[in-house]
Amino acid sequence: MLRLLMLACVLAYATLPAASAQTTDVGYADELSPSLASGARAMNAAIRRDLGEAADNMPADEYGFRPTPQVRTFGQIIGHVIDSNFFFCSQAAGEKSPATVDYEQITAKAALVKALNDSLVYCDRVYAATNDANFSQPVQIAHVVGTGSSDTVRGAVLMYNIVHNNEHYGNLAVYMRLKGHVPPSTARVQQRKNQ
Repeated sequence: MLRLLMLACVLAYATLPAASAQTTDVGYADELSPSLASGARAMNAAIRRDLGEAADNMPADEYGFRPTPQVRTFGQIIGHVIDSNFFFCSQAAGEKSPATVDYEQITAKAALVKALNDSLVYCDRVYAATNDANFSQPVQIAHVVGTGSSDTVRGAVLMYNIVHNNEHYGNLAVYMRLKGHVPPSTARVQQRKNQ
């Protein structure tokens, strides 16, 4: 048993450099807090930065890139994130979504970057207004095609938004790598190492 444990430690140590090649510049200690609302705000701040920088850094002529025909283009993922940010944050706040179009249908980088930033600013307001007292406030998520409405709490909706944004940042990071670009979270870590 001890040999197995030692082997696991050696393997973990040996794979550490490879794992750190694709990383984020925010550690769990920066995001965790006894306050659920503070933790959600910190996690949102980290992913919003990554999403904004990825959208800015991808060249406009590569917004139509998709690795296979079955998946969304880079621009469609950005549009989907915009739609989702407006939806989830408005639901958590108990407001009507400020979204005016289906952003997944927009193809122009400038329009998508502006809309993404607008959605992130809107969500920032909702996260800032969330505290430990209203984190567990009951909310109902509106009916979406193929689903019914759901009873939940404000904080759960915001945490789902964070998870959803992280999932799609992962997609964007792969697309960027496939086009020869370094994802912004990794670029910041590399920049710090080179200073």
